[in-house]
Amino acid sequence: MIRNPILPGFNPDPSICRAGPDYYIATSTFEWYPGVQIHHSTDLVNWRLVSRPLDRASQLDMRGNPDSCGIWAPCLSWADGLFWLVYTDVKRLDGNFKDAHNYIVAAPDIAGPWSDPVYVNSSGFDPSLFHDDDGRKWFLNMVWNHRTDSVGGNPKHPAFAGILAQEYDAGAGKLIGEPVNIFAGSSHGLVEGAHLFRRDGWYYITVAEGGTGYDHAVTMARSRNLTGPYELHPDTFLMTSKDAPDAVLQRAGHGQMVETPGGAVYHTHLCSRPLPGIHRSPLGRETAIQKCVWGDDGWLRLAQGGLVPDVEVPAPNPASRKLPDEAIHREFTGDKLPEEFQWLRTPHPERIFTMTGSALRLHARESIGSWFEQSLVARRQEHLGFRAETAVSFTPRNFQQAAGLVHYYNRHKFHYLAVTWHEELGRVLTILSCPGDWPHGKLQFPLDNPVALPGAEPVELAMNVDGADLQFYWRTSGKEWQPVGPVLDASVISDEGGRGEHASFTGAFVGMAAFDTSGSAITADFDRFSYIAVDA
Repeated sequence: MIRNPILPGFNPDPSICRAGPDYYIATSTFEWYPGVQIHHSTDLVNWRLVSRPLDRASQLDMRGNPDSCGIWAPCLSWADGLFWLVYTDVKRLDGNFKDAHNYIVAAPDIAGPWSDPVYVNSSGFDPSLFHDDDGRKWFLNMVWNHRTDSVGGNPKHPAFAGILAQEYDAGAGKLIGEPVNIFAGSSHGLVEGAHLFRRDGWYYITVAEGGTGYDHAVTMARSRNLTGPYELHPDTFLMTSKDAPDAVLQRAGHGQMVETPGGAVYHTHLCSRPLPGIHRSPLGRETAIQKCVWGDDGWLRLAQGGLVPDVEVPAPNPASRKLPDEAIHREFTGDKLPEEFQWLRTPHPERIFTMTGSALRLHARESIGSWFEQSLVARRQEHLGFRAETAVSFTPRNFQQAAGLVHYYNRHKFHYLAVTWHEELGRVLTILSCPGDWPHGKLQFPLDNPVALPGAEPVELAMNVDGADLQFYWRTSGKEWQPVGPVLDASVISDEGGRGEHASFTGAFVGMAAFDTSGSAITADFDRFSYIAVDA
């Protein structure tokens, strides 16, 4: 069986394609660098990260992008001996404008090299590229209408003005002809994330509707002509959890269908697993997949019936088995950052970290939560319960310098256990928390008094997260772990914390951070990092 979610932790907006026997899923990365995650599978059960294609300044520079901007909803396809990746770089979140720029890159191999981007348009986000049977290519995106009362955090339906389609000339690298608004969506509203699929003379379109919160859905329609008109599915939706508050997989929507070599159909979708009893999803929007069947009426439906996605789904090969989760222990002894780690916004990582051969060295730059040059290297939280550990060598000289272990969502949602300096106590441990204070990002300091640290030796730091509870720990070599500070609210490090479900689109990360607001770029060395799932 396939066990959902197949890509746990922050992996939203899944676009799936097949190249021969191999399946690939591309997911959104927003402000995290490098851009776009691509996972590979041969059985739809086990998936492995194989590429983050947008990895240089000529492809992507997100310095200054606000939280939850950057890479929205990529589309991955395979045609003409190439992988094609379409993506949006969103430069604005709040207010009536989005400034969403759409690009295409291509590569002969999923591992690259990926081309420099071709700019396509900026009329809206969630682009896709459809390769028709006659060899023509069509570029789709939702069109954003700024002439509404739509503001960040509470989108109104009129801003989502339908799905545009326009022919794309790959040789010339540009759109040709005029754009046509082919589908306005259903009465559910907020139409976005369009993908086309052709079968038996019909063009089928699936779109995301209802916003990416708890009313999310995959809506389906079809037409004999690519440009419409499109008739809605008899059930309107292919899948949704909006009327199933007890379903494990909530917020189901935004995905794409794929056929196996044997003709079976599966459809990816994003989802979330909120903490029991509260609408907060620290793992962000994750990727799941459902088996579907074609009905005698020519419409696609979930194989299990109804509209609610399942946690367990039959795999194409009944012999496939899900590999167990394992504890991750990284020693930073090589010259490359381990693949699960990312950083924020900048295409110039050498400014914020280097690999020394024995440690990950952070070059402390701007404050934690900066939108420009923040020294933070982290990995996704993939379980509702986990333990993370690291060790830092750091000798601050003033209170403006800090380095340590962080549970991070964005600039107004984080908990940070840091080594810093105090005028009376010298080197100390402190906690900096920002539990959802939007828009101000005002800090709280949960430790009444900083903890004085002995000498200048390395300090080991840890956190235990159990659902909504986070406890920090520390020790020096050979000593027992000691809790530090009160139990903190880990649930706020979630999509729904702070601004709420329609304004925060990423997920919780755990990692290492350093800042130096004095401007002297002090360094902090982290020699190892562990992530141990508790509820695997």
